[in-house]
Amino acid sequence: MLHIENLTVKFDNNTVIDNLTLDLQKGQIVGIVGESGSGKSMTALSIMGLLQKNAQMSGDIIFGEQKVYLNKLTEQEYRKIRGNQISMIFQDSLTAFNPSKRIGKQLVEIVQIHQKTTYRQAQNKIFELFEQVKLSPAERIFNSYPFQLSGGQRQRALIAMALANKPQLLIADEPTTALDVTVQKEIVELLLSLTKEENLSMIFISHDLALVSQIADQIAVMYQGVIVERGETKNIIYNPQNEYTKALIKCRPTLQHQKFRLPEISDLIDSNSTLHEDPTLIESDISDNKIIETKGVSVEYADHKREKVVKAVDNVSFQLFEGETLGLVGESGCGKTTLSRTLLNLIKLSSGEIFFQNKPLKLIAAKRLKFSKEIQIVYQDPYSSLNPVISIGAALHETMSIHSPEMTRKEIRLKVIDRLIKVGLDESYYKRLPSELSGGQRQRVVIARALIPQPKILICDEAVSALDVSVQARILNLLNDLKKEFGLTYIFISHDLSVVKYMSDRIAIMQNGRFVEIGNAEDIYKKPETEYTKELIESIPKFSVVNN
Repeated sequence: MLHIENLTVKFDNNTVIDNLTLDLQKGQIVGIVGESGSGKSMTALSIMGLLQKNAQMSGDIIFGEQKVYLNKLTEQEYRKIRGNQISMIFQDSLTAFNPSKRIGKQLVEIVQIHQKTTYRQAQNKIFELFEQVKLSPAERIFNSYPFQLSGGQRQRALIAMALANKPQLLIADEPTTALDVTVQKEIVELLLSLTKEENLSMIFISHDLALVSQIADQIAVMYQGVIVERGETKNIIYNPQNEYTKALIKCRPTLQHQKFRLPEISDLIDSNSTLHEDPTLIESDISDNKIIETKGVSVEYADHKREKVVKAVDNVSFQLFEGETLGLVGESGCGKTTLSRTLLNLIKLSSGEIFFQNKPLKLIAAKRLKFSKEIQIVYQDPYSSLNPVISIGAALHETMSIHSPEMTRKEIRLKVIDRLIKVGLDESYYKRLPSELSGGQRQRVVIARALIPQPKILICDEAVSALDVSVQARILNLLNDLKKEFGLTYIFISHDLSVVKYMSDRIAIMQNGRFVEIGNAEDIYKKPETEYTKELIESIPKFSVVNN
């Protein structure tokens, strides 16, 4: 079906894919695993003929029984194959769609480009695809704009688009990243069933080796543009030979993982490093002092037609103690972020009360600058949290000058550099722009900025959800180090229960705006009381081999 021979891709003097060879048989699923920058997506873009114009490519990409040399096609010839015989599911379903066009119109366009059909015939075809990918009600989805659908719905619509012209090869590039574990499980099961029904070949790209093990027949592990290990899934998972593959498996927190420092890939690969052998148990120094207490907190919205009231947060009561990490888990739309923003006084309560150190929050929050020194937040997307045209040093300098107006420019600069060093960066990052940093580095910068006012509470809202497992391990270790050094209290929000269990002392499970369960992290995992909690635990990707 697909044969890649000695593929090399360069940008100027930078080699991003180095002499890659890969085979894919009819009906086979091959998983490609590795960190960001390892060359996974660049391999997919090479197959699709979507590399940037300044890319230098050598080697051969041979497709189909007719042995078409994709690398020798003109752009006009490629268009007959792209989206027709070869389709791709991109990582970010929101940016993959045109935001100004309805979903249905975009899918009809794809069908009519490659098939001679009327609009009505194409529309019926789309409705059939919606049924196939379990999207309903079909007519509402068809007439919706991308922003009106949930992440899971958009991803299913993107899969429908990829299948519209019955391709022979499907490339899924991180199709479940940042989705809820329950939605992620549904998408993986859907892709598995579709490949069997349509006898599709598929390349499934992810940084999550556990997830790939649930869908792939074979796995190729990439590191710095090179495939360092390739073989059947069971051999890669249960008997890895390469040190990098072993490191990918070890650095991911699991539900069984005790609170020891997570091993990082750089330490595991470095034979001289002993950091990954640190046997120290991570323990929180929790006091009896309540730092936050909520009583019957509710937040209500009217829907866009103002016909009914939606309760984003519904009668939530809890206590947070100094030095504690409280994990908040639930699917998208359950109210996690809304609750966190009420604690920051960014959203008004419909009813209930919030107390900060036994004083009404609304009285303290009235003094905005003083309150921002008490509680800070780290958002999921560090890139959109930073001004793209302002250097890292300037962004942190601005924050420092607001909170410490008495300091001179020289003192502020030294303090900013100190904060960068605290989060594992150095002075060279001061003049860099956000676009010059990796996702993990940007997240460190955002954490450094949040620490400038020296807050008592740090809210981490999906702060590691979109990061590679290796970068995720570094950020989680950093957060634990900073908590100990600065005496922080965390509210750690995520849809990934394994990460939350590793970080948290207590966990609250949130569903439809309510806390359905709250308790000790270990007890929540070992003795879940609600079916919803059990479902979340079951949905977490585990290392397993699927017999396709």
